Amino acid sequence: MQTPTEHAQGNGVPPESKASRDATLRRTLFWLGAAGISVAVTVLVIRATMRRAPADPTTQRIEALIDEANRLLRALEEQK
Repeated sequence: MQTPTEHAQGNGVPPESKASRDATLRRTLFWLGAAGISVAVTVLVIRATMRRAPADPTTQRIEALIDEANRLLRALEEQK
């Protein structure tokens, strides 16, 4: 009967190949997870910055009053 090392060497596969594949798989999964988390955080940040502030009735009223004052000033200048 052959030992695992002899068996692996007989197939031309180094004995560390399974450990190496496991390490590579772990690294790949780690970086895929890191990339996934980065994408999720980026999407959340973009969505948070894209949200518009709710319309403030006070601001709208002030803008309307300024527009009205500008119209009145233009009307007065035209009468001169």
